[in-house]
Amino acid sequence: MAAGSYNFTLEQGTTFSREITVQESGSAMNLTGYTGRMQMRSTHDASTIALTFTVAVSNAAQGKLQLTSTATQTSSVQEGMYVYDLEIESGGGVVTRLMEGNVTVTPEVTR
Repeated sequence: MAAGSYNFTLEQGTTFSREITVQESGSAMNLTGYTGRMQMRSTHDASTIALTFTVAVSNAAQGKLQLTSTATQTSSVQEGMYVYDLEIESGGGVVTRLMEGNVTVTPEVTR
């Protein structure tokens, strides 16, 4: 499975929440026993993590992942362009990258 490319905008100081469905061969992938992780950095090789998202398997049988970050967490990210990827790991240790792309962080005015 090749990683999909998806770019999105993150609004500084807001709660981020997205649910995605992981599919394999056109059907929902059973995510029982899987864990997920998602990080955002200024560049691919940057050692500093700009934001770590919480990735939870919300419905394993239906292939659902919930991606979240609190308003407090997003408020600490500086305005600009970042890169991210989303990976899942099976109980057996096999890591698969699901998505990757760019994140544009827009500044918060109301604080």
